[in-house]
Amino acid sequence: MQIAVTSDGIDLEAAASPIFGRCAAYVFVDTDTMAYQAVQNPAINAPSGAGIQAAQLVVEHGAEAVVTGHVGPNAFAIFESAGVPMYPFSG
Repeated sequence: MQIAVTSDGIDLEAAASPIFGRCAAYVFVDTDTMAYQAVQNPAINAPSGAGIQAAQLVVEHGAEAVVTGHVGPNAFAIFESAGVPMYPFSG
């Protein structure tokens, strides 16, 4: 299974970010092999719509689940529509 984790950096050692739409990067991890790919968030400085752009990026990269702190309503709707479950953490 491939999961996306919101991150403050671009590797597995980086702290997880509690913010979905404006985190620094998304780390996509294959839970079977622990292979990963980090993708910098192109929407981090978007004047508006960061959550929507970020959710579309995560879905396009094939994430089957998302681990993050907070997901706004627009990103939530995209994940719900795509059938991608969200697993929140507090941090």
